Amino acid sequence: MKESQGHIPVLLEEVIQYLDPKPGEVYLDVTLGGGGHTRAILTRQPECKIIGMDWDKSVLATTGAELEQEFPGRFMSLYGNFAKIQEHLVKAKIKKVDGILADFGTSQMQIRNTPGFSVYQDSLLDMRFSPGMFYHTAHGVVNRFTEDHLAQIFYDYGQESRGRKIARAIVEQRKKKKFETTKELADLIMDMTPGSYHKIHPATKVFQALRIFVNEELENITCFLRHAPNVLNNGGRLVCISFHSLEDRIVKQFFKDKSSKNPSISPRFEMATKGACMASPEELQRNRSARSARLRAGILRI
Repeated sequence: MKESQGHIPVLLEEVIQYLDPKPGEVYLDVTLGGGGHTRAILTRQPECKIIGMDWDKSVLATTGAELEQEFPGRFMSLYGNFAKIQEHLVKAKIKKVDGILADFGTSQMQIRNTPGFSVYQDSLLDMRFSPGMFYHTAHGVVNRFTEDHLAQIFYDYGQESRGRKIARAIVEQRKKKKFETTKELADLIMDMTPGSYHKIHPATKVFQALRIFVNEELENITCFLRHAPNVLNNGGRLVCISFHSLEDRIVKQFFKDKSSKNPSISPRFEMATKGACMASPEELQRNRSARSARLRAGILRI
C-alpha cells in the first residue's frame, strides 16, 4: 500500500474492523495526516466515500490532493479544526455521516515538518499545528510564562516529575538570553539529566506538554466528542485512537458518560470495543509508533 512520506497508519486492521465501511456510505476522517487509514478504507471498500479533514493546510495540499486524484469522486478535503466538526460540515453542506475516525496522534510527517515538534531537529520554537488557529507559540510560553505556570503545564500535559526544576532552570536561563530554538531548550534539559538516556530523550515530556498546551489538544478533543454524535447517523460508528493517557482518559470517560447502559441518555453509544484495543505483537514489530496506541469505538443509538 502506498503511504504518504513514509507514514504508517497504526491499528489499521482494527480501524477497518470497527469502522466497518459499507457500500454507499460516507465517512469522515477528522485527522487526515498521512492519509494511511483513509487510503486503506477507500481501497478495501470501493463503493464508499470519505471526507478528509485536517487543520494543517499543507496536509490537504499534499495528502489531500493525492487522494483526490487517486480516488476521483470518492474523496474530498475539508480544512478545519475537528473541535468545530459540526460547523465545518454545515458549511460544506453535509448533514450526517455514517462513521467518524479520529487519530489523535502526531504523525512522523508532522514531527518532521512542523517547527518545534522534534527534540532531535533544531528549529524555531513554534509548535503550532496551524499557525492561523492558535494564539500561543512555544516561544512565547517558554520566554514569558511564570515558573509556576510552566511547572503546571509540564506536570498537567507532560506528566513530567521534574517539571518544577525544569521550569526554574528555564526562567534563570532566559534572564541571560531568550530561548529561540528547540535545540536550546532540549540542550538545557539534557544538561540537567545525569548520565545517558536509553529510551526517550529527556526533553520529550516537556516538548509534549508544550505542544498539547499550545494547540489546546485536550480541549479540542473534548469539544470534538461533544459534537460528534450530532453529525452521525443512527448506527454510525465513532472510532478514536489515543496515544497517551491524557487523551485516552477523555475518550474513555466520554463513552462511559454516553453508554447505552444508561437508558436516560440520548443519543447514546453502544460500545463496539471491550476496553481499549492495542497493537498486536506483529504490528509492533513493523511499527514501533503503535506501541502506545489505544483504540476505542462505539455505535450511536438514537
